[in-house]
Amino acid sequence: MGKSRVSVKVRNGDINRALKKFKRGVIDSGHIFELKDRKYHTKPTTRRRREKEEAIRSEEIYRLKNDDLDSLTKNKKKRK
Repeated sequence: MGKSRVSVKVRNGDINRALKKFKRGVIDSGHIFELKDRKYHTKPTTRRRREKEEAIRSEEIYRLKNDDLDSLTKNKKKRK
C-alpha cells in the first residue's frame, strides 16, 4: 500500500506551525495507523472481520447522510 510522502515548508522561520502541519499530514496519510497495525501480528481472519465491520460501518454512515439529505430536499416546499 503506497503512502504519499509528507513534506512541509517552513515559512518565515515559524517551526511550530510547520510541525503542526506535518503532524496533521502524517495522521491524514495513514502512516501512524499502519505503524500501529504492524506493531503486532494480526491473524488473517481477524483482519478480514475488522475490514468487513469497517465497511459495514462506513456504508451505514453513508446511507444515513444520504437519507438526511434526501429528507431535507423532499420536505422543502416550493414557493410560487
